[in-house]
Amino acid sequence: MAKTDTLDTRGLKCPLPVIKTEARLRKMGPGETVTVLADDPLASVDIPHFCAEAGHTVKQLASDGDSCVFLVTAGEKIPGPR
Repeated sequence: MAKTDTLDTRGLKCPLPVIKTEARLRKMGPGETVTVLADDPLASVDIPHFCAEAGHTVKQLASDGDSCVFLVTAGEKIPGPR
C-alpha cells in the first residue's frame, strides 16, 4: 500500500489551507494521497470545492467541530494557464 503524507494546515486561515494543499498536490503523481488536517471553519467547504474544480478526489475522514481531516487523492495533472 502506498504511503500517505500528512499536511498539517492547522492554525492557518483561508485561503492558506487550500493554497498549501494545492502546492502539495502539484508535487504528487496521479493516485497519490495526502491527509490534510485543518481547523479553519472554511476549510470544510474550500478544500472539497478546490478538489472538485481541480480534478482531485477528496473524502472527509473526520470533523469534530474544531478541525477536519481530509484524505485527498491527486487526479490527473491539468496544464496550468498559458
